[in-house]
Amino acid sequence: MTPLRVATAALALSLVALVAVARRAPYALPDFARLSGEVPSSEVRFLDRRGELVHELRADLSVRRLEWTPLAEISPVFVDTVVRIEDRRFRTHGGVDWLAVLGAARDTLAGRGARGASTLTMQLATLLDPAPPAPRRSLARKVRQVRAALAIERRYTKDQILEAYLNRVAFRGELRGIAAAARGLFRADPHGLGPAQSLVLAALLRAPSASAEEVAARACRLAALAPQPVTCEAARAAARAALSTPPRIDARIALAPHLAHRLLAQTTGVPPARIATTLDAELQRFAQDAVQRQLAGLASRNARDAAVIVLENTTGDVLAYVGSSGELSASPLVDGMRALRQAGSTLKPFLYAAAFDSRLVTPASWLEDTALEIATPIGGYAPLDYDESFRGLVRLRTALAASLNVPAVRTLALVGPERLTHLLADAGLRDLRPAEDYGASLALGSADVRLEELANAFRALANGGVATPLRFRADSAPSDSGRRIVSAGAAFLVGDILSDRGSRSPTFGLESSLATPFWSAVKTGTSKDMRDNWCLGWSSDFTVGVWVGNFDGEPMWSVTGVDGAAPIWLELMRRLHRDRPSPPPAPPAGVVRRDGEWFLRGTEPAVAPHPAPREARAPRITSPARGAVVALDPDVPPQSQRLFLEIDPPRSDLALRMDGRRVGDAGTARPWRPVAGVHALELVDGDARVLDRVDFRVRE
Repeated sequence: MTPLRVATAALALSLVALVAVARRAPYALPDFARLSGEVPSSEVRFLDRRGELVHELRADLSVRRLEWTPLAEISPVFVDTVVRIEDRRFRTHGGVDWLAVLGAARDTLAGRGARGASTLTMQLATLLDPAPPAPRRSLARKVRQVRAALAIERRYTKDQILEAYLNRVAFRGELRGIAAAARGLFRADPHGLGPAQSLVLAALLRAPSASAEEVAARACRLAALAPQPVTCEAARAAARAALSTPPRIDARIALAPHLAHRLLAQTTGVPPARIATTLDAELQRFAQDAVQRQLAGLASRNARDAAVIVLENTTGDVLAYVGSSGELSASPLVDGMRALRQAGSTLKPFLYAAAFDSRLVTPASWLEDTALEIATPIGGYAPLDYDESFRGLVRLRTALAASLNVPAVRTLALVGPERLTHLLADAGLRDLRPAEDYGASLALGSADVRLEELANAFRALANGGVATPLRFRADSAPSDSGRRIVSAGAAFLVGDILSDRGSRSPTFGLESSLATPFWSAVKTGTSKDMRDNWCLGWSSDFTVGVWVGNFDGEPMWSVTGVDGAAPIWLELMRRLHRDRPSPPPAPPAGVVRRDGEWFLRGTEPAVAPHPAPREARAPRITSPARGAVVALDPDVPPQSQRLFLEIDPPRSDLALRMDGRRVGDAGTARPWRPVAGVHALELVDGDARVLDRVDFRVRE
């Protein structure tokens, strides 16, 4: 016997003894179900309320691994290719390929160079070994690997071994597992891998970091072993296509990017593989499409951004969450749901609800929509309606439904900014400043608010005045407690007014984007300089909030709530109630009807009220306001500046007197050139009796 054969035989006997020892040594392995669950995906999958995938988001930046792929969902061509190249006797050996071991030993002793003899099972053993690796090619490392391989073969089936190996092995860079490799290198799913692609992936197993040309050359050499014919040219082309650019895994679906980032940021520890949201995938798509359609129509009017939220009234579940207009936006990463924007007229429903609960007014009350100027520390504040006209005496129902500004400011003077600020804070608006910072302008929505908070405050009105938290995750329990912000009666009155298209018509007309074919209550809002516009409202089952504007604060051009945000609101409401009714709510206890109007019990009049004719009311000075501070504009020549002196109602038989000197009759507004100093404007009759007096100051 030659020395080489003697050495080979001795080595074989040593390996047999090694295996005998390894077989007797215990080696613990989990069951296969647990084994497959021990490989967390680097991506978090966000599911809708029915389990449909709505978003994928990477959570682990150290590695790229997708969800575990069952062997049945991996291309058979790829599986056969790996087995033929890596371990052609895989189906017949018991974890160690003794023929390969002896062949490797003989080649090593003969000086022909080392060649590998590790089976797929032994490679899996290395992937599963939690211990730090022993020095490469050391006897201790080989003993541990053999012992583990034998235990694996006893514990798992051949298919399970293949499945575990292909889901754990490194292919290229950060790519781990067949799902990440297939999508990262070929933009394909594991079941769709073809012969050439399979060959390239198999070639990467031995040299994951090799250059594209080296992998192409190896794939070409291995082409003869492929289970299906692959030309060398095809193998090289597949290698270059896969490796010429860095691996990239695009999310297969990205319907809710802002909510996904938000929920991921709220997780602690290792993120879960799946997060079940309250979203409705179909509704989420519809809301995104509605935003895209509306903004495409508003592009010429400088409106680029929008946000939408849809809430289920009873549970607070967020059914749709569109944080931005996506590609149409210059800032697509901004979450419009949580951005602070000026509220505009959307706060008026809460103002009037507070006034109802304070028994200060009723829906039938008459309010003045006439010129008004309020003195402030920095000058006069003179609110105007959207059309810059006044309507005289109007019912409160009309004032709220038609969103008239002056009656709202007058009502705030009755309620008080502090009372309204506290109510809004109770409703969940977290970023309010002290009431004195707003003053009278709070009635017209000078406060900055977030869409999700404002929408949930409207949902409180839909729920009879009780506010509860929103729910974003399906695995969180709905809140069983709430916070009452207004009485059920006040909430009912506000909803009834906001659903009244007749009372809305002086401003919006009978048919507009606010008119639904079923019961709904809705309010629009537009902030200063048309930087924001809103539409929020509710039906029997849902509350929808929409904001349209520009994230950078640039004004839109002639876009108001009724033609900016309202069309999106209307589309969503119609979609939500396409096959379900929305009946009007029943009046709660404590609400009574008198002469066609609703009242809180105890506030209804014994006789239907009628206003005194305008001509019968005592005239008074309406401009300037008492105590006003009028500032001269330094950019306008003094001789060109004028302050208009007005009374209500106009009376040509009366006269205006400034600092004791007659200005003219009071039948029309009188322009007066302001002069720095303290002044007294008087309204006098034909006998020079003073009927009204206003003191004010003009400053440089």
